[in-house]
Amino acid sequence: MIYLDNSATTRPFDSVIKAVSENMADNFGNASSLHGLGVGAENVIKDAKKTILTALGADGEIIFTSGATESSNTVLFGVPKAHKHDGNRIVSTSFEHPSVENPLKKLEEAGYEVVRVKPPKRDESQDFEQRIIDAVDGSTVMVSVMWVNNETGFITDMSRVYAGVKRKNPKTVVHCDAVQGFRKLPSKQLKADLISLSAHKIHGTKGIGALYAGRGIRFIPLLYGGGQQKDLRSGTEPVDLIAGFAEAVRSYPDCGEKYAALSDRLISKLSELENIGINSYHNSKNILNFSVRGVRSEIMLHHLEEREIYVSSGSACSKGKTSGVPAEFGVPDRDADCAIRVSFSPFTEESDIDALVRGISDGIKRFRR
Repeated sequence: MIYLDNSATTRPFDSVIKAVSENMADNFGNASSLHGLGVGAENVIKDAKKTILTALGADGEIIFTSGATESSNTVLFGVPKAHKHDGNRIVSTSFEHPSVENPLKKLEEAGYEVVRVKPPKRDESQDFEQRIIDAVDGSTVMVSVMWVNNETGFITDMSRVYAGVKRKNPKTVVHCDAVQGFRKLPSKQLKADLISLSAHKIHGTKGIGALYAGRGIRFIPLLYGGGQQKDLRSGTEPVDLIAGFAEAVRSYPDCGEKYAALSDRLISKLSELENIGINSYHNSKNILNFSVRGVRSEIMLHHLEEREIYVSSGSACSKGKTSGVPAEFGVPDRDADCAIRVSFSPFTEESDIDALVRGISDGIKRFRR
């Protein structure tokens, strides 16, 4: 099997599976309990928070959630409520993940003004980050921008956005969906008041995510209950999944050079085929989006699946729906209908790239009209 759909989800590291199973079996106490099992569970949570903060290179609070969707929803609904006297303008982009875009639509229905900044088209000289900063005014309560786009890999310079927004309006809260960039890009490139994270994108398990909150950042909680996690996210903490999340963070290797080499190899080999369009630019090297013109995405995807090669025809979150993200990056409809997204992991090898290109070549011969 050749798995190249790591932006959708990842296979858990063996060490993660071990950490989850051991804690499930031997450290199953409720972290709120006062006895030894409870203290043991609480210590696992404390250690995991330190691990994630260290990986982020940040000082603040880690709040564990069910995943990045919950983290982002907590921010998008919680920040405006906590800062309702600071304004009703929210600045974002036109290519956000649905876990951000759909809450933004709800906020619009509630009367908030949402400004969506479009990315620069390929070869355009527009300063994208500056346009985000320029959209901020005195009534801007929040900026929410993803670090790495999940469909094309497009990177936003979050450190620059953060600094520029704070100069423009120090009260504006900056949120970042960092799901696709965390552990794949250097943490020094990431700066925000609130950061959404997900374990299953870095070889942890599904069902566990985190929200980083900088010191002094206020938001109204999404969930109410027993007051766990300083009343910021009530609910008994899943210690086993949290232990697995921390282990995934510790185990994820530095693959920057490897991903760049794999991406270069794939682009080079695709260039040997006829009528291929590369849709990614200014992208994280672990994600490459390209179009095999003349063969619809779904047809090529299932052709590759017959060879046990697994890729994506777009965002897994838009299953059954047409994603509008490619168009935002200037991809024509005819190319979007033929788009394939390949995403690498530490397990990906050069031989996987070669097998993928052979499969695409055979698919072209079989299906292109």
